[in-house]
Amino acid sequence: MQKTILLADSGATKTAWALLMGKKVVHVQTQGISPYLMDANRIIEVLSKELPPSIVKKKITHIHYYGTGCKAVAKARIVRQALKKVFPESTIQVTHDLMAAAVSLCGNSKGIACILGTGSGSCLFDGKRIIAHSPGLGYVLGDEGSGVYFGKQLIRHFLYGQLDTHLSNSFEKKFKLNRDKILQAVYREPLPNRFLSQLAIFLSENRGHYIIENIIEDGLRDFFEPHLKRYPSIHALPVHFVGGVAWAFKDKLKELCDHYGFQMGKVIKQPMEGLIDFYSNAYHGK
Repeated sequence: MQKTILLADSGATKTAWALLMGKKVVHVQTQGISPYLMDANRIIEVLSKELPPSIVKKKITHIHYYGTGCKAVAKARIVRQALKKVFPESTIQVTHDLMAAAVSLCGNSKGIACILGTGSGSCLFDGKRIIAHSPGLGYVLGDEGSGVYFGKQLIRHFLYGQLDTHLSNSFEKKFKLNRDKILQAVYREPLPNRFLSQLAIFLSENRGHYIIENIIEDGLRDFFEPHLKRYPSIHALPVHFVGGVAWAFKDKLKELCDHYGFQMGKVIKQPMEGLIDFYSNAYHGK
């Protein structure tokens, strides 16, 4: 019997799903699922309402779910209970989102997996388990090299008058922002990390300007120094990257890997890309 596989890569704001049926892949997106903010009943409600009936009613043999908040055993259990209620006949694996990056990038091989998206993080993967990872300090104290981090650096340059006239005017025009609106969004409104991360697109849209290139290089170097250099075996292993920031600035990542003597590995935009390849090969011999 052909196995039908459902994959999930879930953050706090959205969940990417992929249904694997032989060579056919069906992509679906629902809202994010966080066991810190939702109980099992609420997750069941989201799954039942937002997943298409064609998926909910399908006989799915295996579910591999990677999600935010699922590193804690008790929280992973909540998600698993909800999935089991909706898919009672499925074999279900629930683990955390850093493991999604590791499996997506490394597969069954040893390597360093790095996330550079809205937030940032890294881990040392032995082909089966994460055996070391960099401490996550969140967007206020950490997340170096992330979209949030770059958003903060860009705002600092703008408010301190460190952008030239052309860049400053372009920034104001694109985002319709001034000092008061920025401070309101950062200090008074909810989800300032989301506000900050959306500003990073300005950097990718203005590549080639020396100020922009300096911000990008400095921000990525701030990730390499405290995080990647801490792994004793890093010079012997490939260093892989996943996330929108990594994808946008992969040329700079290559330059920095060469500078530090690291072996540059894969760069992909979304973990789901690598997860589909990994499980298609594991189950269907792709």
